[in-house]
Amino acid sequence: MGEPVPVSVVALDPVLEAGTKSTLYACPDVTVTEPDTPGAPGGPAAEPRVVVMIVDRFARAELDMLRATRDTAGRPAVVLVASDLTSGDALHALAAGARALLRRREADAPRLSRAVLAAARGDCALPPDLLDQLLNRSGAAGDAPGWAAAGLSERERSVLSMVADGHETSEIAQRLAYSQRTVTTVVHDITQRFRLRNRAHAVAYALRAGLL
Repeated sequence: MGEPVPVSVVALDPVLEAGTKSTLYACPDVTVTEPDTPGAPGGPAAEPRVVVMIVDRFARAELDMLRATRDTAGRPAVVLVASDLTSGDALHALAAGARALLRRREADAPRLSRAVLAAARGDCALPPDLLDQLLNRSGAAGDAPGWAAAGLSERERSVLSMVADGHETSEIAQRLAYSQRTVTTVVHDITQRFRLRNRAHAVAYALRAGLL
């Protein structure tokens, strides 16, 4: 096991912030950083690799906060936890840079820890039912004809759908009976073909373009 992932928590409601920190303290694979948490003896404050953002609803103010969080030093990955999320909210959040989405009622220690770790390694994780809504919604979308014309192969679609569901490369390989190298190559090919930054970016834009 590697070093715990440094995580910070931001929320408009201090009660929600305190509750989320308490949940994260129970996760052995993460460490909660505070503004005065040293990165090394006598050194500067530790920079979080992941920021858990807690909101009641996801509207314009929350979207702006997400973007501002992504634009801070180190460009941390963002895990968005909201009271409720529609498929439209999810699309906006993913396009703004969120790497993982959770509903507050589902954000217990194991799920929150998995979402943080997925975000830290550049993966994208969504609740299965929300992913289904996005797939159904994007299947009827026609807002990016260039992408739609290029399309995805069945293998690419299968791999990318499992990436969106938060599965690691080894899990995808096992479930689809591919080698891990094949899975990595498939994701790399997708990101290169569409000039995307990473797995999360690929999932967000494939959903928006109706490729999944």
